[in-house]
Amino acid sequence: MYYFLDKFFFVFHSSIIVFNLFGWIWKKTRLLNLITLLLTFFSWFFLGIWYGFGYCPCTDWHWQVREKLGYYDMPSSYLEFLIESITGLNVSSKLVDIFAVIFLLFAICISTYVNFRDFKRRK
Repeated sequence: MYYFLDKFFFVFHSSIIVFNLFGWIWKKTRLLNLITLLLTFFSWFFLGIWYGFGYCPCTDWHWQVREKLGYYDMPSSYLEFLIESITGLNVSSKLVDIFAVIFLLFAICISTYVNFRDFKRRK
């Protein structure tokens, strides 16, 4: 069961990241994209006050599953884990965090703009 959950979280969490970055492109997914971006922002910066900057429940749950599978030396960031898993490169946590925040803020700005523009056009 834990093996399945490990694969599930890998696909699910990675899909959320891709959707956060590009979900604003398609008109039908724009509102949902803005909602997931705002939830991500809330998690990183407000839940992060108590759990640490960049806190994500998906990462927390995935790391719990991986502990059950015997993986104890996990990076602090899911993005760092993802980059290392895909490329095999050991990347700087700080650099990953900086780019993650930049891309998150960029995606929020674009998503907010296209959602606001769509809202204005409907009126």
